[in-house]
Amino acid sequence: MASDTGSRADYTVVQKVLHWLMALIICLDLFIAQKFGNVMEDWDRLESRSDHASVGTVVTALFIMRIFFRLRHGAAALPAGMSVWQIRAAHLAHFAMYFFIGLLIFSGIATAVNAAEPITLFGQFDITLGQAGEDLFQQIRPIHEFATNAVIALIVVHILAALYHQFIARDDSTVRMLKFWRSES
Repeated sequence: MASDTGSRADYTVVQKVLHWLMALIICLDLFIAQKFGNVMEDWDRLESRSDHASVGTVVTALFIMRIFFRLRHGAAALPAGMSVWQIRAAHLAHFAMYFFIGLLIFSGIATAVNAAEPITLFGQFDITLGQAGEDLFQQIRPIHEFATNAVIALIVVHILAALYHQFIARDDSTVRMLKFWRSES
């Protein structure tokens, strides 16, 4: 039975707050984005794209802060008694989550700046390049959709792992993250 021995006992309060803020805001952004697949008026589509880009900008800022605090403070130790394959799976899943959120952000920015219609952040700043890069937009969009689906799948895996740790393994990892207002380290 292996465990992470060089890690902190718990995430910092800031890391936990960033985790939950990102979780809530990503879910909000996914809700906004799902409207694109439905029939809608052009004005509503443009407004929804601008809302999606604005919320994505907030996710980007939180993601940068999360990476900074992860590099500065590290990760919490994994629960004692985890098997080697579970440790590897946990590390791979967290790496994949960071990778695909980063890919989602970069592909989102690339699609937004190359959109044929104006996309305004927070109703104020048009971020399109002023040219109709529709071909590039259509090339990048599948990458953005793939990254979206990968993030959704990883969120489901993350939730299932949290439920496993809470109800089957009965370790304290899920409870520690739910208590985001305090850190045990």
